[in-house]
Amino acid sequence: MKALPFLCFLAFAPLFAGAKPLAILHLPDSGADPEAINYDTLPKLEGEHAVIHPVAKSPGFTEGEKLEMNRMRLQLHNYLIRHEDQFWCIWSDGPQIEDWPTQEIKYSTSPDGLNWATAKSLTGKPKDPHAFIARGLWIRDGQLLALAAHYKGKGAFGSDKELKLKAYRWDTASSAWKFESLIYDNAINNFPPQPLPNGNWIMTRRDARFNVTILIGGKAALDEWSVYPVVRTGEVKGFRPDEPIFWQMPDKTLNALFRDNGGSQRLFHSISRDEGKTWDTPQLTNFPNSSSKIYSIATSRGYRVMLSNANPKLGRRQLHFSISKDGKNFVRIAQLDIPAPEPRSGFESIWKKFSKGIASLQYPHVIEHDNSLWIAFSRNKLQTEILKVSLDDVDELLK
Repeated sequence: MKALPFLCFLAFAPLFAGAKPLAILHLPDSGADPEAINYDTLPKLEGEHAVIHPVAKSPGFTEGEKLEMNRMRLQLHNYLIRHEDQFWCIWSDGPQIEDWPTQEIKYSTSPDGLNWATAKSLTGKPKDPHAFIARGLWIRDGQLLALAAHYKGKGAFGSDKELKLKAYRWDTASSAWKFESLIYDNAINNFPPQPLPNGNWIMTRRDARFNVTILIGGKAALDEWSVYPVVRTGEVKGFRPDEPIFWQMPDKTLNALFRDNGGSQRLFHSISRDEGKTWDTPQLTNFPNSSSKIYSIATSRGYRVMLSNANPKLGRRQLHFSISKDGKNFVRIAQLDIPAPEPRSGFESIWKKFSKGIASLQYPHVIEHDNSLWIAFSRNKLQTEILKVSLDDVDELLK
């Protein structure tokens, strides 16, 4: 997403002056005060690291010219799943700039999560001025579907975008992806649909103007959905909603968290008590966020984990791992101790920018398999990587 002008950040503070943030973060040392967090002393969580798809030069790069970061192909919006006894990963793969025309979706598979096959195109390269954004992997009725937002122009948001959410199906017999169906017009989701007790599916939707709604349906057909409002851009003063996530609580309510592009550097929270049809007005929380995408899953160990860039002072140069015992209140934060990848031949002159503490680490997605968490992320928006973390090591953080 495009960075906000600095003036937006300066203007934000008084908008929520006097508003007490909802306390969903409670740490042993700093309590509920996010300003008191000492990020240097947070525990570190290590794991096994691998590269899913390495950095590559832009198609416009000419051998012999000076190598620059902005002359690399984009890699962002990665998603993981297990299907047919192997790992699958998809991501947006663009010519040079994020969400630029001809951006396509690529995929790779792995038998063990650490050794990945050469990437192939899932969608094929669209013709200029169109592009795709990867939107998740979804198993529905035993079939593996890849979701793709298709749009026109530079970026998916704005006017005259022709924004559509589409589904591609993996055909095992031919070992190929095939277009399956339109999902919804003027829609970009954040993560794939989740099942509801009544057999329907539910997922978040943003339109081309960033208004957030919920889609419920997908049971009878892939293109049959009902839409329910959540929050419109400008509805909550100072709040610019983006990339929402939600999950079901034990009491059957839905618990949602939102990235805020309005400059608060905090997450916002909302609740639905009727399976997503109506939502409380999103509320500022005390959970810090560097205006970046978040993701959360419940684990087999009984606690929930969330991945985020939680240190606003360092932006996306650190990736953090948070734990909640009750699904709402987070009681631990650790820094993911992600090693720097080995230098890639032909990229030595810029490799310092891929190093630990300098490179940006963003857009995490996580799945659980074989007593481990598998966390995919993008380094510098130019390389797709994965970190395998033992759940036994996560357990230790709660002791």
